[in-house]
Amino acid sequence: MTTQRTSGRRKQAMAAAAVVAALLTTAACGGGDDSEGKGGSKTGAAGFDAANNKVAQADLAKKGGELKFAGAQDADSWDTTRGYYGFMWNFARYYSRQLVTNKTEPGKAGAELTPDLATGLAKVTDDGKTYTYTLRDDVTWEDGKPITSKDVKYGIERVWAQDVLAGGPTYLKEVLDPKGTYQGPYKDKSADKLGLKAIETPDDKTIVFKLPKANSDFEEMLALISASPVRQDMDTKSKYGLKPFSSGPYKFESYDPGKGLKLVRNENWKQSSDPVRKAYPDVISLKIFSNANEMDQRLIDGTYDLDINQTGMSPQGRTTALKKHKANLDNPVSGYIRYAVFPQSVKPFDNEHCRKAVIYGADHVSLQNARGGPIAGGDIGTNMLPPSIPGSEGQSYDPFELATANKSGNVAKAKEELKACGQPNGFKTTIAVRNNKPVEVATAESLQASLKKVGITADIEQYDGSQTSGIIGSPSNVAKKKFGIIIMGWGPDFPSVQGFGLPLWSSSYILESGNNNYALIKDKAIDGLFDDYVNTLDDAEKTKISTEINHKVMEGGYYLPFVFEKFINWRGDRLANVYTTDGYSGMYDFVNLGLKSAK
Repeated sequence: MTTQRTSGRRKQAMAAAAVVAALLTTAACGGGDDSEGKGGSKTGAAGFDAANNKVAQADLAKKGGELKFAGAQDADSWDTTRGYYGFMWNFARYYSRQLVTNKTEPGKAGAELTPDLATGLAKVTDDGKTYTYTLRDDVTWEDGKPITSKDVKYGIERVWAQDVLAGGPTYLKEVLDPKGTYQGPYKDKSADKLGLKAIETPDDKTIVFKLPKANSDFEEMLALISASPVRQDMDTKSKYGLKPFSSGPYKFESYDPGKGLKLVRNENWKQSSDPVRKAYPDVISLKIFSNANEMDQRLIDGTYDLDINQTGMSPQGRTTALKKHKANLDNPVSGYIRYAVFPQSVKPFDNEHCRKAVIYGADHVSLQNARGGPIAGGDIGTNMLPPSIPGSEGQSYDPFELATANKSGNVAKAKEELKACGQPNGFKTTIAVRNNKPVEVATAESLQASLKKVGITADIEQYDGSQTSGIIGSPSNVAKKKFGIIIMGWGPDFPSVQGFGLPLWSSSYILESGNNNYALIKDKAIDGLFDDYVNTLDDAEKTKISTEINHKVMEGGYYLPFVFEKFINWRGDRLANVYTTDGYSGMYDFVNLGLKSAK
């Protein structure tokens, strides 16, 4: 899953780090008054971490009013097929529905699925290859016409139109049509443009998915926004993201790309047909800011209620908020891991002992501090499976003792590994890092300094972050540039080892461009475990396999995890029924936010 956030200058970020770390320690220890005065709020905010994995002010939500989002980044697209930013998936549930969706509950429960357009979860038959759903009564579009099974099928078929609608996740395409025989609805020669054979619609209320091969996470894929219905006569193709046609409780009134949008009530939505959405506000608006510091100040002064991007306040805003408004802050685990990865195409990282020399040589406390410290940065990362994923063991699985004995680095062990890989005097390499991510540059500098102590000289090469897919996502370019260490981060598309790790660790996901398997892992054992996972329907067995995959990845020394990422997010005084959810990587669950007053 992709996140975006406009960052300030690197020097500003680093200068604020020491101040913030001290403030965060106070916040974590409960310092300050959570009701009024220093460290608190004069207007009755719920308290520090009050909405972190639990519901804050649930009983105070009123019908009416305008919920005001601010953001430093617009969505990649508001088209349900094309959007891939995490906050877009969260927000899009205001105007789109799916057969199933995430539960509107805090914490881990929010990652579980619940029926939405469908009357229940799937009826699964044929050894996990057939999924059948029945649509609810009275589900309607914004013009009052009923939503049909054919609308759901057409919306999913749009994923195949990658030449027109590129950008979003393509899991459904890969699982339903692995041979790529369907060309998408815009090239479909059937009269009704519904020629995808893997989806059947025997009547307007029934939809049947027939998978060529079972995949135990298929229902998770149907909960993605890309599985939303789209009505064929309202499909404006590449322009659809400018004004999507609503199947949810709100509809687009206006949208000015890069500036903001406004949603108003869909008068044809029926609460009786929707067990998921409470639709508290009358209006939902978004204002896009070009300056993150200005946005944070407007959040603090109460002009806006929350940050849509949900990737943490800027260092300047965070410092102010922790001093004066601690009761308005939550500190969730984001679901993302930030890490360094070692491409095996670049010598000497084709040797696992050279990779492990870097892992042992790194100062993990320094890396954590470069990312903002234990609260704003996160806990020291000890493995590559986020805590929100079934099968994760969190920090308890620490094969290199990164959070304990070797947290400040272990020069002796690093030199042992250098000797084992035939480089007893060390070697030279290059760290590749995005130039628009100041915290990543600071992380690279931390790593560079600690590696120097063990004889590894690492130059830092910054590249244009907007060109990631063609620079570090091109294995040939990585080899040409000799990028031995790449700094990156990743979060789950859906909460499973497949939704997180398949693009990173499967040999079948090594691509010529847009590659995310930066380490170029071609491990038959890992590939075999993924095959076992997708064919296993038993949850306990899936969890076991997930753990095994993570162990295999760590044993290979392909990654140096930095942190299990955490954020400091702003929760406005007016908000009610607010909580973080693992279903959206620790973000606030947008869909049922309310206001304490309709005024």
